Amino acid sequence: MDKRDRTGREARYDGFRLIAAMIAVMWIAEGVDVVANHELDRLGIEPRERDGLIGILAAPFLHAGFGHLIANTVPFAVMGVVIALNGARRVLIVTAIVALVSGLGTWLVGPQNTLHIGASGIVFGYATYLLARGFFNRNVLELAIGAVIAVVWGGVLLGGVLPEQGVSWQSHVFGALGGLLAAQHIARARGGRTSPAGT
Repeated sequence: MDKRDRTGREARYDGFRLIAAMIAVMWIAEGVDVVANHELDRLGIEPRERDGLIGILAAPFLHAGFGHLIANTVPFAVMGVVIALNGARRVLIVTAIVALVSGLGTWLVGPQNTLHIGASGIVFGYATYLLARGFFNRNVLELAIGAVIAVVWGGVLLGGVLPEQGVSWQSHVFGALGGLLAAQHIARARGGRTSPAGT
């Protein structure tokens, strides 16, 4: 095994550990939230409230019960691991862009006097990133992975962007937009070429 292969493998493992760490924070936060009578949920995104800006960072780690958390954990883990195949840096870049676009968009256009929590905005961003990156990179393998994501989660993704009472469809829409922007940004940074893991 040459140095480049070893570096790529280490980058992938770092990416897997980062995804696992984020999931662990979600589960620990929900456990604390239950014990604290759901006081942590108040740190979610409150549209156009200055205090609600903290939710851009906090909301993806907060959930409305363990059912909500489980529903987000499975696709977050699966798609996060796929992204992590390109290393922890890729996970960080995609997650940061998606979280910022999803959170800020929800803060700007969400209904007044509502509270938005959950990792579904990140999940939608991961999905659209994986769907779009093959087109930007002109990569057959990435296109095939995107097709699998579309088959497995396409119906949920389409349904999740439709306005529905009690569902933060705003975070889904802006999360999806964030995923597209992340795919475009990374493709431009790489010049549309395939690069080794960790970049």
